[in-house]
Amino acid sequence: MSEHALPDPTSPSGATVSLFDARPFFEKALQHGVRHGIIDQAKLEAIGRDAPKGMVQIAAYFGSEFLRPELERARERIVNLVSLYLEDSCGGDLNLAAQSLRDHSFLSRSKGGSDMLKRLIAMPQTSHFAMNERTGFTDDHIPQLGKWTLRSIIEYRAELARRTHAAHLMEAALWLAEDLGFDADELAEAGTDADAVIRTALLMLAHGQAEMPDWRSFGNVVLNLRKKAGIDASAVRIGMPADLPAHLHGVVDEVRQSLLADVPAMLDAEVQIRKLFHQTPAFMGRYFWIESGLAEVDHHERTASTTWKKVTGGHSDEGALLTLFLCVATGAKSPKTLLTETQAKTLVRKVRKAGKTGIDVDAALHYIEAHAPAAYQADYAQLWRSFVDEARATLQSDSDYELNDAMALLRRECHVS
Repeated sequence: MSEHALPDPTSPSGATVSLFDARPFFEKALQHGVRHGIIDQAKLEAIGRDAPKGMVQIAAYFGSEFLRPELERARERIVNLVSLYLEDSCGGDLNLAAQSLRDHSFLSRSKGGSDMLKRLIAMPQTSHFAMNERTGFTDDHIPQLGKWTLRSIIEYRAELARRTHAAHLMEAALWLAEDLGFDADELAEAGTDADAVIRTALLMLAHGQAEMPDWRSFGNVVLNLRKKAGIDASAVRIGMPADLPAHLHGVVDEVRQSLLADVPAMLDAEVQIRKLFHQTPAFMGRYFWIESGLAEVDHHERTASTTWKKVTGGHSDEGALLTLFLCVATGAKSPKTLLTETQAKTLVRKVRKAGKTGIDVDAALHYIEAHAPAAYQADYAQLWRSFVDEARATLQSDSDYELNDAMALLRRECHVS
């Protein structure tokens, strides 16, 4: 940094090949400024005084100012920081860069480069809400800053573009989520990706929904899509929000296109909605809904209660329940809590004709799990298992030709009129 008489390379007259200049942009700007009278001797001397001070400060910041290797690395860092700032702020224009060196101190240009990198490092690396700290630049980021002080402008711009895209995705997701009553803290707690939030929000808003959905609400929207559009994906309209900030249009439209590409799969009635979104690798995590265990339980309880009351007619004695479970286990289309003599005999003959598979124990257990009140499911399951253990042999016996034993058992344990 103490040598200021920089070489002035020349090219042969009429040369058509340009040589690559690998010098730091700062050196090129400085030489340009001297050659064209933009930078005078006083400014060169000022740079010569400031540079060593800056090197010592940088060496101390990243390690130790007392070690020669650290000072040599600090020299690389300060030259690169100034180069990054000048090339970025001046758009690669050597004339503007030389004027910037003339009008401002060398250390201010170094700080400008450092501030650029700190802003970059503080930007999100990913569009996943749970993986971003949102704390700005801290001392924990100093090792990252140390690496970036030695990176090129090309690497900086590529990383800036990548992180800007992620930041815009997160900003758009938050903007859309707020329309559906969801905020940044809730998104971070949910641990979801911005893309998934944007797809879901666009889908919900396009179909008149005012809240971020839980799984049941999300599934209902997809089900309504199937009912209205059939298999015609072109009938599904997903527009852009009218008042979306202009700088977010690009990223939102990009995600919107991916949503439209998903529509044919959503409309495929051959695939269950839950299986599509929970078990299909290409769709897992691709959309977002509120994971509300209480809402799921509440929905199950309300659904189970309605079905249970309807089928039992309010009867909860053991005879009525065992009749119901036996009907389910033998494949009855309309399970009942009361059988006529004829229906009971038909049931027994069906069991004996089917042999060992005549009584599907698990079918009744699944029915209990799906429809019985949660508080009583364990007791009902135990009641059913005990009945099957004692009754199976009699109900499946080939020696009871007149069905006398089987009917006596059903009259005793179940409801037969």
